[in-house]
Amino acid sequence: MADEPWATSRWDLRLDQSPQAPETAEFNDPRGDFGWIHSYETGSTVDGPGIRVTVFTSGCLLRCLYCHNPDTWHLKDGTRVSIERAEQALAGYASALRAMDGGLTISGGEPLVQAHFTKRLFAAARRMGIHTALDTSGFLGARADDEYLSLIDLVLLDIKSWDPSTYRRAVGQDVRPTLAFAERLASLGKPVWVRFVLVPGLTDDPANVEGIAQFVAPMRNVEWVEVLPFHQMGAFKWQSMGLNYELSDTPSPSPELVARVMKQFSDAGCRAR
Repeated sequence: MADEPWATSRWDLRLDQSPQAPETAEFNDPRGDFGWIHSYETGSTVDGPGIRVTVFTSGCLLRCLYCHNPDTWHLKDGTRVSIERAEQALAGYASALRAMDGGLTISGGEPLVQAHFTKRLFAAARRMGIHTALDTSGFLGARADDEYLSLIDLVLLDIKSWDPSTYRRAVGQDVRPTLAFAERLASLGKPVWVRFVLVPGLTDDPANVEGIAQFVAPMRNVEWVEVLPFHQMGAFKWQSMGLNYELSDTPSPSPELVARVMKQFSDAGCRAR
């Protein structure tokens, strides 16, 4: 993918690459012939098992206060790419990904904004014998029909908070669609890694953590709960885009706080890391 027009790091700032793109909230493409991609990375070891190619799509309906890629919120900030070109680029990595027990992860933004495009890319990966992972907030989980989910080997599900008011403050949306999607994945036995971003003063309340832990613990399909400490690495994007970054003075969680949260998940019966 080295000669592709899209960026090769999630940390690259990408603005107005496709100014004619539709508005994200109104987007509905029944074919998926084209998609909008913010960036991609090769050699990732944090987005699923093995060594992976991670594709970051553009478009998201959440507005997480701690988002490290606010330049993925709008389709217009990504590069418009045909599904044929995306498949061709992925094919160049197929043999290496298989050899390294890796695969394709589609992240964002929110991949389910572009459900038809990402479905076709996952289908291509399956034809190539590549492991597939969907990194999603679950807010648009209803867009992933059973056929879509049949193409997914692993779901990286971000459960950002349990308390509804905390969730709405943190991301600007309702938590219920995410929890419903988690329950649906459990009923299907779809392997899941739950991800929880630990933000001091925002998501760290013991009752909030305990709610997620007790919700997730009975789900036999949840292989891991990953506690992701908040960081400031995306702050420069907010500043460059003229956005109000409310967490500019928020520190990363202390080792003691991380240990407490990990223990809460472990004590509830979750495999946490």
